[in-house]
Amino acid sequence: MLGKQENEIAKAFGTILRQRRKELGFSQEQLGMEAAVNRNYISLIELGESQPTIGMLFKLALALRMKPAELLSRLEDQVDAP
Repeated sequence: MLGKQENEIAKAFGTILRQRRKELGFSQEQLGMEAAVNRNYISLIELGESQPTIGMLFKLALALRMKPAELLSRLEDQVDAP
């Protein structure tokens, strides 16, 4: 089970993933195909119920047309926000 801080980070990452996916006009299924993962896994990440591995973070970033560091920077901004 995730701790409170980890849960907040997972939810924030899911929000960022969803926002970027929608910016690109992708459905969860399309993002899953781009990243070579199941749509259900994308859904779990977006809901904050699952956290991607570092390798998966790189696959997601590539599919989202961004660098992994940019994805993490957005997460950092979100988590640091009051």
